[in-house]
Amino acid sequence: MVKIVNYQRRETEQGREFFVLEVQGGVEMVKSQETGKFYLTARKALVPSTFDEITCQALIGSDLAGEVEKVACAPYEYVVKETGEVVTLQHRYEYVQEKVATKQETKTAKAESLMEDYKENVPLMANAKAFSSNGSLVH
Repeated sequence: MVKIVNYQRRETEQGREFFVLEVQGGVEMVKSQETGKFYLTARKALVPSTFDEITCQALIGSDLAGEVEKVACAPYEYVVKETGEVVTLQHRYEYVQEKVATKQETKTAKAESLMEDYKENVPLMANAKAFSSNGSLVH
């Protein structure tokens, strides 16, 4: 689950204004590579929208199903605002919607589960040749 925490105004190359929503995932612990100490952080990502500014303001605080994931990308330079240090990163954070299982995937998973339960719970027959290879009862 992610929360909409902010929005930003952007402009297309053609000069048309649009808004992106800033979504934030849950709090996570990260270990500093420099100090070795832990700190709390949250992953954030920007998601383009078709909403006007008033709607974006109203959406702040809303929850969305999904999460913010770390995704590999081509290396790029990033300036740390607090220190001015320039670092090279090879990832970005991206909002990923929760996968909703289709009805067929759900039916298939349920059938497989039932078959596994059946195999585990059916007692082994003393005479393994009680049934023929085509499933008909043989006397």
